[in-house]
Amino acid sequence: MQTIAVVNQKGGCGKSTTAINTAGALAEGGKRVLLIDLDPQAHATIGLGFDPDAFDHTIYDLLTNAGKDLATIGVRTNLERLDLAPCNVLLASAELELGGVSGKELLLGGALRQTRDVYDICVIDCPPSLGVLTLNALVASTDIVVPVQVHYYALEGLKRLLETIRIIRDRFHPYSMESIHLLLTFVEERRTFSRQIQQQMRDIFGDLVFDTVIHRDVRVAESPSAGEPVLTYAPRSKAAADYRALAGEILTGAPVAGLAPHSRVRRGIQKRLTTLFEGVWIPRRMPRINPGSIEST
Repeated sequence: MQTIAVVNQKGGCGKSTTAINTAGALAEGGKRVLLIDLDPQAHATIGLGFDPDAFDHTIYDLLTNAGKDLATIGVRTNLERLDLAPCNVLLASAELELGGVSGKELLLGGALRQTRDVYDICVIDCPPSLGVLTLNALVASTDIVVPVQVHYYALEGLKRLLETIRIIRDRFHPYSMESIHLLLTFVEERRTFSRQIQQQMRDIFGDLVFDTVIHRDVRVAESPSAGEPVLTYAPRSKAAADYRALAGEILTGAPVAGLAPHSRVRRGIQKRLTTLFEGVWIPRRMPRINPGSIEST
């Protein structure tokens, strides 16, 4: 089972939206998918139309009660082949409760190994922090997707995250993730600044940056109020097309046919991003998620 952690300690980068819609697009393409809501804000749970306070058991119980497993907390969603491991605000206390527990970083990974024959892919929506919960997700994951808002401030936090990932890969071998990829979000192609950030990110990180980008789309902001992903709320929207393209790129490791080529920008922003990332660990090219194909629906 491939396990994809969607992580960024900066809020507002489209992390939960990416987790929900990527999981939905993979399920839509024929994969058996589990979405784990590991964010105490419960945005993934809410975004799929559930009341976080309506559950007797959540991912909190899985992490704090050795007698629980994913089979007892997983729920079916309205999307075929997509299950959800929900959470609520109680998960916030897990950071304190697990503080003195030996092997606390391995709890989620151990639980996932029990369901590796049930699902093809697991997607984890991480909290906007680098605490115990995110650490569990990173250690348990084979792949990491980092949504990065096309904004200068958003890039500052990326430096710290990359260093954290490096430490985890060194310390928790063989639990280390196999691939790391950056996903550019809130992209506005008609804005010169947005295009400049895109180009410089690709210059620095190369093919660690997905060819697929997620464009700014008002339908994405509307869909949580309807309790469904943008894939079903506005299936013909640009955002829905973007997430389907992302799912295709995740499975095949190659750009999806029909994506517009990225234009070259001659003029740079006022500060070159290469100076921002001087001395920062940048992972070398690693294998992408196991090749596969999206079944036609």
